[in-house]
Amino acid sequence: MHEARRFDDPAAPRHRRFGSHAWSDQRRAALERDLRAAVRGEVRFDAASRGMYATAGSNYRQVPIGVVIPRAEDDIVRAIDVCRAHDAPLLGRGGGTSLAGQCCNVAVVFDCSKYMNGIIDLDPEAKRARVQPGLILDHLDRAAEMHHLTFGPDPSTHDHCTLGGMIGNNSCGVHSLMAGKTDDNVESLDVLTYDGTRLTVGPTSDAELARLAVTSGRVGQIYGGLRSLRDKYADEIRRGFPRIPRRVSGYNLPWLLAENGFNVARALVGSEGTCVIVLEATVRLVHNPQSRTLVALGYPDVYSAADDVPAILEYAPIGLEGMDDRLIADIRHIGVRDESLRQLPKGGGWLLVEFGGESREEADAKAQDMVRSLQQRRDAPACRVFDDREHEEQIWRTREAGLGATAHVTSDHPTWEGWEDSSVPPERLGQYLRDLRKLLDRYHYIGDFYGHFGQGCLHTRTNFDLFTADGVRKFHAFLEEAADLVVSYGGSLSGEHGDGQSRAEFLPKMFSAPLIQAFREFKHVWDPGGMMNPGKIVDPYRADENLRYGPDFSPLRVWTHFQFPEEHGDFSKATMRCVGVGECRRTDRGTMCPSFQVTREEMHSTRGRARLLWEMLEGDPVADVWQNEQVREALDLCLACKGCKSDCPVHVDMATYKSEFLSHYYEQHWRPPSAYAFGLVHVWARLASKLPTLANLLTHAPGVAPLAKRIAGMPAQRRVPAFAAETFQHQHARAARRSHGGEPVLLWPDTFNNHFHPEIARAACGVLERAGFEVSVPPQALCCGRPLYDYGFLPLAKRTLENTLHALRDPIRAGVPVIVLEPSCAAVFRDEMLNMLPHDQDAKRLASQVRLLGEFVAKHRERFDMPALDADVLVHEHCHQKAIWGRGIDIDLLESLGARVSAPDTGCCGMAGSFGFEKEHYAISCRVGERVLLPAVRRAAATSLLVADGFSCREQIAQLTNRRALHLAQVLQLAASNGRASGSAVERALVIDHAEETAQRLPAYVAAALIGMGAALALALRPSARPNAGARS
Repeated sequence: MHEARRFDDPAAPRHRRFGSHAWSDQRRAALERDLRAAVRGEVRFDAASRGMYATAGSNYRQVPIGVVIPRAEDDIVRAIDVCRAHDAPLLGRGGGTSLAGQCCNVAVVFDCSKYMNGIIDLDPEAKRARVQPGLILDHLDRAAEMHHLTFGPDPSTHDHCTLGGMIGNNSCGVHSLMAGKTDDNVESLDVLTYDGTRLTVGPTSDAELARLAVTSGRVGQIYGGLRSLRDKYADEIRRGFPRIPRRVSGYNLPWLLAENGFNVARALVGSEGTCVIVLEATVRLVHNPQSRTLVALGYPDVYSAADDVPAILEYAPIGLEGMDDRLIADIRHIGVRDESLRQLPKGGGWLLVEFGGESREEADAKAQDMVRSLQQRRDAPACRVFDDREHEEQIWRTREAGLGATAHVTSDHPTWEGWEDSSVPPERLGQYLRDLRKLLDRYHYIGDFYGHFGQGCLHTRTNFDLFTADGVRKFHAFLEEAADLVVSYGGSLSGEHGDGQSRAEFLPKMFSAPLIQAFREFKHVWDPGGMMNPGKIVDPYRADENLRYGPDFSPLRVWTHFQFPEEHGDFSKATMRCVGVGECRRTDRGTMCPSFQVTREEMHSTRGRARLLWEMLEGDPVADVWQNEQVREALDLCLACKGCKSDCPVHVDMATYKSEFLSHYYEQHWRPPSAYAFGLVHVWARLASKLPTLANLLTHAPGVAPLAKRIAGMPAQRRVPAFAAETFQHQHARAARRSHGGEPVLLWPDTFNNHFHPEIARAACGVLERAGFEVSVPPQALCCGRPLYDYGFLPLAKRTLENTLHALRDPIRAGVPVIVLEPSCAAVFRDEMLNMLPHDQDAKRLASQVRLLGEFVAKHRERFDMPALDADVLVHEHCHQKAIWGRGIDIDLLESLGARVSAPDTGCCGMAGSFGFEKEHYAISCRVGERVLLPAVRRAAATSLLVADGFSCREQIAQLTNRRALHLAQVLQLAASNGRASGSAVERALVIDHAEETAQRLPAYVAAALIGMGAALALALRPSARPNAGARS
């Protein structure tokens, strides 16, 4: 272990640092003006953009000078020229998921992920690809997979990290065991220096190096400087760099050695934007095994699991991961992927071992060979071989979720990165874990252990106290000792996340003084002025500087309508949930975040919105609590799909945050007419049901309907849905029913199935009664209040819930199951109601008794005697259903009936309640629907059934395709009747053509809204003068 000599030795020349104080508004405005004149892409110096880019996935926060989103390479070239003229530092940023602080700085941030995200060329014969820096890894892998190739490194962020970020970070991942780190897989880089020098770098022969080193100008200076550095420090480099699989700390100087081909491109990999901006990369592709088999091994504890790593490596797996029982307990505690956890063998520590082959048989044979050999040992671990692709993927997703999912197991004890990425020789991993646990215990810290055990790399989050002076001092002292510990094992401070700010301070513990000087000289060759991501790796900030929180952190405490019980009533804690993992930036799967999926805008990701709300309470640069227009703009395209409630590893609930914000915002602003038209639809629906002929005339008569749409803020392209001539409540009350003493159930008459589609409620009633249940329907005009939340009518929403609880008190207290057909309404009772009324016992009872129809039928499957359903079925699950209940309820039920079910990962339909009915959202609504759902509907055979339980989902399908979707209740009714169905015949029989429907039924949604429009506008409250930024009482 080297003497703890710090980077900031006063005897050594320092590179420059920049604080936000150095950039006055006038100076920033001049830079912005010149950038806008030079760049075709986007230049953003507004407070919201600067706030969103002030941090990434780390503990650090530095507000940037501004943000440039280039459209092409020439934008970057011109922007750097302008920045150089203004003496402005630069920071190239990928997906913003870095964990060590290297992705934030007081600099002009370049974000290539929106436009410069393509594959320039893919040569399967040469096994190479030329890519732009903003390309998402999974997009490259999907193209390469067509040729049975892949890019070897695959970090857990593979579906949203960029190649540029991976190059800057030297990323790794599970399959680095098979293919190495990013530096092993980069062939050449097209780079640009701060002084405007552009060059393509890669391996360099001796002859070429000799020629380049004497070239005039900056190219000669760069190659001459690198050659001199290599010659001067070669022996020290050979001697001083740990020889372990996962050494990411420090600059990659070994690649400059003659025996490594003087590979300048690979030497730059992992330099974290401190030397150059990458314009283009040529990367190596490797063969992708076509079949894979996963084996889970269970051990008494994680230490014995780690001890077994060398033995497991002898079987040549392509991936070898480890997890401890604390990680599994934490994931179970927060309810993430519990089904997959049940697949693990017994134990207190696990290894996940993956084998590859060209066939399933080959991969299975390799796995079985290992299992047979292990079972012969006296200390044989428990084994589970997975032969089901779905279960394998669930296990891998559980492992990938670790770093984010364990951040907020409880709001009282959040865990943080900081020592989340150390690495040691794999054969010494077990003892290192034991010693690290002792160190954690001595500091009274806790942390889960998991990571890339096959390469000796450990991940963990730790409950550091980053909010008090004593806590920060303790945090820094722990890092000092942890660095000493890992170095004593011949390890690395970082095994894949990089040094950035959290570890760079401690590099002198890991490397000798000559190598620290070599790092300085390497940066100086490329960036003599210290303008590229200053303060990172070389002459770094301390690990306890620029903390996002720290002793001075004092967020504004605000009064809220929602009670946020998990955060003890503190909205500021809710805004802290986002830790920057960035899963909301996925574009190819999941529900979260539909607006980002089609816009690629950070502002329209869950992370971007959460950052803005946090910055809003921080007050600088984002100001005007609850009234900030940029925060409102960011929330405007939130579809309130609740995808983040389940897909986000820390369960950020942006739909609730949006509703809370709008409630306060509209205390000082007028709501738009659409807010009253759609937000109060339950009121207008009741009025419209009394005047069917008039309502129908107003919304469908030529000359009147277009005006009606304009008044309601509805786009001309949308059709006005039709209202039923009679509500389901009236029909049910009219029908003579004799009590037969069956088990009672209450069928909730939601606004949509009561007023718009009573045939669905009738079908559900029939299915339940056929199974022997006695169905009751509340006679009162009740509502869950779902549309109220979308427009921030929270006081009215609370009264609506209280009225419902009062009206249903007897059946609630009698324990009667409450069956809700509309998933968004059911979600209110399971989610918003408990947030609004967390201490109301009737609310808790109702939440526990609410059931979706599919959920209830599945639970009582033996009572629903139905013939096999001989049909092909395409299922689109409602976003709120997936968020609150998880995926698969309707799918599993239909499959149990014998249906052949297809359930593509459709995400959000795009209509999202009233979102798609609003003129300003129509285009986004269509783009979201066209991402997966609508093309899948069009591809479906005409004979297949389409199932979508959500009213808005069915409307989106009906209005943008020539198909009509059914509710599960209608399909169950069909199954009970004959078990056979053709989709086209069923649609003709059960869904009346829209033209005929208009003549027979009252207008829906907007139709109802228009009847009460005048009254609605009169009811609009004037802006209140009540202060709303004070402390909660």
